[in-house]
This record gives sequence, C-alpha cells and structure tokens, in this order.
Amino acid sequence: MAENLLEVRDLTITPAGAEAPVLHDVSLSLAPGERVGLIGESGSGKSLTAQSVMGLLPEELRAQGAVSLQGFAGNVLEAKEKTLAKMRSDIVSMVFQEPMSALNPLMRIGDQIAEVLRIHGEVARGDIPGRVLDLLTSVRMPDPDSARYAYPHQMSGGQRQRVMLAIALANSPRLLICDEPTTALDVTVQKHMLDLIAERVAAVQAGLLFITHDLAVVAGVCDRVIVMYAGRIVETGTVHQIFTDPQHEYTRGLLASSDLEATDTHGKLFTLKTALSYTGPVDGAGSGEMPGHTNEAEPANEAEPVEADSTAAGVPADVRDPASASAREIGTADESAPLIDVSGVSKHFRSRGLLRRRSPVHALDDISFSVTSGQRLGIVGESGSGKSTLLTILSGLDRPTSGQVRVGDIRVESASASALRSLREDLQIVFQDPFASLDPRMRVEDIVSEPLIARGMAREERLARVEEMLLAVDLDTKAMRRYPHQFSGGQRQRISIARALVTRPQILVADEPVSALDVSVRSQVLNLLTDLVDDYALTLLFVSHDLGVVKHLCSDVIVMKDGRIVESGATEDIYANPREDYTRKLIAATPSLAGALASAT
Repeated sequence: MAENLLEVRDLTITPAGAEAPVLHDVSLSLAPGERVGLIGESGSGKSLTAQSVMGLLPEELRAQGAVSLQGFAGNVLEAKEKTLAKMRSDIVSMVFQEPMSALNPLMRIGDQIAEVLRIHGEVARGDIPGRVLDLLTSVRMPDPDSARYAYPHQMSGGQRQRVMLAIALANSPRLLICDEPTTALDVTVQKHMLDLIAERVAAVQAGLLFITHDLAVVAGVCDRVIVMYAGRIVETGTVHQIFTDPQHEYTRGLLASSDLEATDTHGKLFTLKTALSYTGPVDGAGSGEMPGHTNEAEPANEAEPVEADSTAAGVPADVRDPASASAREIGTADESAPLIDVSGVSKHFRSRGLLRRRSPVHALDDISFSVTSGQRLGIVGESGSGKSTLLTILSGLDRPTSGQVRVGDIRVESASASALRSLREDLQIVFQDPFASLDPRMRVEDIVSEPLIARGMAREERLARVEEMLLAVDLDTKAMRRYPHQFSGGQRQRISIARALVTRPQILVADEPVSALDVSVRSQVLNLLTDLVDDYALTLLFVSHDLGVVKHLCSDVIVMKDGRIVESGATEDIYANPREDYTRKLIAATPSLAGALASAT
C-alpha cells in the first residue's frame, strides 16, 4: 500500500497555562488522491486540526503528537517557520472561509497570485504573468485578463473565493485543505465552487481535506467522513456508512439537527440537545426514532451558563404573553391596506468595473410587492440579485431612483429625518454577522438598551426592558454585564435579536441571520425566531440564499434575479411547482440532507 499523504498521530493541543486539552489524541490519515470530510459543530476541533497540519497554530497553544506529510521530512509540529513556509503551497495549501480576510486589500489580484509564484520559485519570472492568467482561467474567473487588475473589494464573494483557490493551487500542492470555503456563498455560487474544487483537485491529483458543518456538502464532495466532537474523533467511515448507518450518538444527533424537513411533535426543528434526547415520531423525516440520550456530555454550545431557565415554550409565560409585549402598531389611514407597499421601485447607479470604466448598474428594476401585517415573507436570490439594496431602501438607509415605498403611513422615499427615526423604531434589522454588528467595547446591557436612550427612557425602565428581552431570547440576565466576545456565535445572534426587539417593532427584517452559524445553532435560532414572530405578532421579512431555511420559516416567498422579481407566491407552491428556470436552478443547487442521503446510498 502506498505511503499515506497525511498522517496525524495522537495530536493533543493544550492552551498555555491550562491543564485540560482542547484537542484530545486525534489520529487520522489521508491517502494520495483521497477526499476526506471533517465534520462537527463549532468548537469541535476541526480548524485546530487543520492549523496543526499547516503549521499555523497560535503560539499560546502547546501541541503534542506527530503530523507527517508525504514529501516533508520530520514532524510538522516541531519544524521551524522557514521550513514550514516552504512546505506551504508546495506540499499543502489551504482555502479559508473568508477570502476578504485572507486577501491583501491593497494589492491587485494578479499581483497576489504572482507573489506566491515568485516566493516559491517554481516558475521563471518571465512566465509568471502567463501562469497567473492560466490560473484565473482554470478557476473559471469571468474575464480573467481584466480580473488581474482588480482589487479584492471590486469582486463578489464567489470571485474572491475563486482567487483563493487559484492561489492555493498555484504550485500544485499534494494536499488541499478547505476550511468552510462556501459557508457564506449563495447556493448557486456554492455549487459552482464545490464542482470547481472537485475538478481542480482531480486535475492535479491532490488529496482533499474538506472541513465543514454542512453534511449535505460533504456528501457531494468527499469519499470518507471523520466526525469530531468536543476535541475528539468519535466516528469515521465512508460517506455511505456515516450517512445511512451512523454508529455514534453524536453523529445521529448531528444528522437530525441538519435536516430542515425533520421536526418533533411540537413542530420544532431538532437541535443537538433535542435530537439526542428525542424518542417520539419525526415529522418530515421518514420512519425511525432519534437516538436515546446517554450519560455523555452535551455539546458545549447547548449548555452554556448564560442560558435562561425556561419553560417548555422557551421563556416564562408572562414574558411570552403577546399582550405583555405590547408591540406598537404602525398607523395606516386604511386598516385594510398592506403594512408594506412597494410600487415600481428602481435603483440605478454607476459603478467602476474591472476594466476601470464606469457602467450603469440596475440594482433594482421596477420592483412591486406588498406585505400584510403578520405575514412571513422570504426573499431569495443569488448574490447581486438586489436583496440587500431592497432592504436598505425599505429601512430608509437609501432612496430609490424611482418608485414609491410605503411602510404604514410613512412614505419612505420622501420621509423627513424625524419620520425615518420613527420608521426605524417600527422596522428593525438582524444582520448576518452578529460579531460585526455588536460593538465589542460595549456590555450587552448597553448594546440592547442603546435604541431606547434616544427616547429619553429612564435607566431603571431601560434595564427592565433589557431583562425582558434577554429572557425572551433565552438568555439569562447574567449576560447583561458581559461583552460580545464572551459568547458563542449563536448567543451573539440572540443578543442581536434582543436589540432589534427592544423597541417593540412591528416589522422584523432578518438579513441572512443564520448563514454563518453551524447547523445545531442554526436550528436554535430558527426555532427562536418562529416563537418570537408568533408571540410578538411580528411581520417578518427573511432574506436568505438558503431556500431550505426560507421554506421552513416563511409562508410566502419572492424570488429575485438581476434586480427583478421573477416569481412570487406561497412558499410550498413555489417549491413544489416553480414556473421559472431560474427558480428551479436555485432549488436544485440547494444542498439538502435528503439529497445527500440519496446520493450516498
């Protein structure tokens, strides 16, 4: 049998000054040309394992064990930085989750690819420009000749990720590591990137270590799966074995919490905790039972100390009582009129393209729709379809080029500053990245209460409102004195939701609120949003590229493409009988656990 491309033996990682390791005796191998998926929730140890292979562990972490790579002499964990720098890109290379953080914002794309080629000296200087063009062409970059002269901010997320793949493959490494490379991409771009990764890895006959929390993605890319939980490998096997006959309780729970079609008897999505303890019938997931609970520790994200004591409904009944919520209603001259009415809205502007010439951009083109009070409307479409532009106009952060927008009695496109302040109390937004939208220097108490200060509300009343909202999002009031970095991603998103609801709005706009969360936390937040929309009588606008999430949460959906609405209607009807080819393409590109199980069989 040929020597393994990668061997990790008894890898244990302990923070400096700590006794308990965060990674425990991890051992794995990967053969030449093999594609292995490394899965598990956030904090399970996936990225630490990858950083160990790359020799990129932070200095404050102490590593024991051995990491060996075919073509590299010695233990990666003990090698000097100069030796590791040569190893990276030549033997092993990595595609990171967020290309905007990995690319130099001050360098043109072509120069960044050329730098990798120059440093490693595998290509003659005179041949570098041609090699750069070849690499951009190989990753199917639109107009690769012009793309060489663009800066990262001038590209879409999918284009930046293509650049990262071109850089990673520049020196034909033997092993490619992909760490959540498609998490923030829309479904069609994600499918293109996954197909491209598989194609390019095969072309250079490299091995692939693919790290993700999305089991459906793994099924489409990998041959074998390694499951990690709490810093340990708990199960390994082929995609078929793991997806059709998982042996470990955690793996079965992870499969259940990944399935947006599976709900319990209360109609709630499974989180890891509920999946591990549930024994009743499963709706939408076929026959069979969830595994029984054992004495094994629960996942860390599910049992953190700031969770509130709660009733079966999630929080105390007096907080969840819609009457006590007393949501303010936006007045309308005609009570039968839609709460939101968008009529003939267009937004045009000029943008500098890759060829350094200004060209007109039709971000929105004659958009019309209405939303009634209490409706749950999903807005879906690829990146660049106009979803975010539409939200900025609805919230009064931008004005349309033409058309009318009415929210309640407020004509948004011509509203005064005071009317816009009133609008933003009644229409609140939850953003995709809670860490970016929360001030890291402010305590939770100040973050959540900040929208109330402009009202002149007394401090005692503000604190009471903050306590109420933290309980409503299933956080204990002890969280008030902490900072955002002291919380998990799911908890930070709950804080963002609490801040959005503290003004008691009538409309909640959620802009990709779960796309950056792992599947178990995603289920928690979606269940929470479902409860809050019902209990606070909210009207919901939910923007997402994940059609499975929209199908679960929204009663109606509009599909956007190139600034236009191409299809709209009841969510179930659109999914069952899409009229437009574009909608069918979006649905087909959406990874699903059911599809993954079918392909693995």
